[in-house]
Amino acid sequence: MVLLLWSWGRFGVLKKLTPGGAITHEVSRLKKDFGPAVSKLKNPAANSAADLPFAAPEVAAEVVHWLSHLGAERRLSAKTVDAYQRDVRQFLDFLATHFGARVTLAGLRDVAVQDVRAFMAYRRSQGTCGRSLMRSLAGVRSFARFLERQGNGRLGAPAAIRAPKTPRTLPKPLAIAPAKRLSDAGLRAGEERPPWVLARDAAVLALLYGSGLRISEALGLKVKDIPAPGRGDTNIVTGKGNKTRMVPVLLLVLRLVADYFAICPYERAPDAPAFVGAKGRPLSPRIIQLVMASLRSALNLPETATPHALRHSFATHLLARGGDLRSIQELLGHASLSTTQVYTAIDADRLMQVYRSAHPRAAT
Repeated sequence: MVLLLWSWGRFGVLKKLTPGGAITHEVSRLKKDFGPAVSKLKNPAANSAADLPFAAPEVAAEVVHWLSHLGAERRLSAKTVDAYQRDVRQFLDFLATHFGARVTLAGLRDVAVQDVRAFMAYRRSQGTCGRSLMRSLAGVRSFARFLERQGNGRLGAPAAIRAPKTPRTLPKPLAIAPAKRLSDAGLRAGEERPPWVLARDAAVLALLYGSGLRISEALGLKVKDIPAPGRGDTNIVTGKGNKTRMVPVLLLVLRLVADYFAICPYERAPDAPAFVGAKGRPLSPRIIQLVMASLRSALNLPETATPHALRHSFATHLLARGGDLRSIQELLGHASLSTTQVYTAIDADRLMQVYRSAHPRAAT
């Protein structure tokens, strides 16, 4: 089995750890993206030390091991690992300025609660929102726990800090009618776009609403993952933390995907990306976001009508039609039921609006 090893590097290089233990670079991708810079990334520990001038080499080495642990053992998503990497880097940078010296393991053991509070206050003064502060604190806590497990002493200060409160916001789903219309390619018939592009966009939006997928999950599908109409009614998608789940797919959605496949000018090899851009490369999420922005104007929808809002709409409409909360959790791929329970508040609000508008005594 191939494990993923995340190295601390200026470019956040992803490496593969083969069963024999040999580390191999994703050479072709790096050469294409970074060119001559690839030669500087052969020694991840040395590169970490160079990238953390405010931390001692021993701390930089522990950061490398921690990121490896997050990616290979805890199987956190690439975006989460990258965010935690930035958070801990900012924390170490702040401590170096705060103490006036490079951060060492001994110095980390001496970090007090007031030092962590000073870091949080500093981030807040930079305009960092409450949710980002929560994630930043979570990243620092994760690193501190890792150091403790590695036998580097107790670092209890981050755990003693209460996470900042954030205002509770409810998802903003679309009504059923506009959610269904978004996958109608006829809405964009006047645009000067190739027909296969319009068919592609309609298929992606239909998947987001019809199966409740995240945009990354939909665009991560390969040709072989989507059955032909009449050949199956489920997809296997890879979600956060590289966890896979089975989701149902409607016949109408499969037909839209088949229509797109039939006129797409690029290869449809089984392992090829199902959805590609104008040059045949994997489709960027930004393209679908721009498509939604265009359709918002056409349908007079609010700014909250985003691709992710279709996923919210999927869950909310299922719940409104009597869907079981635990089943919806499985369909969405939520690790915790409490994450799914937020949709019950939306449905409760809708029911109260119906009650107040329809009950003869509601106004008295």
